[in-house]
Amino acid sequence: MSQTDYELLNEQIDALLFEEPNAVANLSNASALLFDTVTDINWAGFYLYNEETDSLDLGPFQGKVACMHIKNGSGVCGTAFSTKTIQRVENVHNFPGHIACDSASNSEIVIPLEVNNQLVGVLDIDSESLDRFSEADQTGLSQFASTLATHLDMH
Repeated sequence: MSQTDYELLNEQIDALLFEEPNAVANLSNASALLFDTVTDINWAGFYLYNEETDSLDLGPFQGKVACMHIKNGSGVCGTAFSTKTIQRVENVHNFPGHIACDSASNSEIVIPLEVNNQLVGVLDIDSESLDRFSEADQTGLSQFASTLATHLDMH
């Protein structure tokens, strides 16, 4: 399996979103870029925080249909959001409270998404392979989320 060139990926997202103010368009293109560039994944997208329901609502993504609402603190996405920590899960079937939106997914990485020091949601990427995501993926995708955040105005 070829390794993702995260330096190039982060340059691409920065250039792609240059001077584009629309958050939905930016999140949509970000998920498409990830899905097209990162190898061995079957889902890439975003869940955005809804204060009224205290849940994460499905945002722009690439992949099969997905869960539309995830309670804050539930599953891998909700845990990443509530703890403000990256969740890199080798085998989602061993994760307590895992929410199986796609039974083909076996590993997952979820990165909290902060805009102007405010937690607004998560970046979620799934793979059919076990133990798909490495520390290098975590570092590269964290930088991707940070770069993306500079192009988002969620209010």
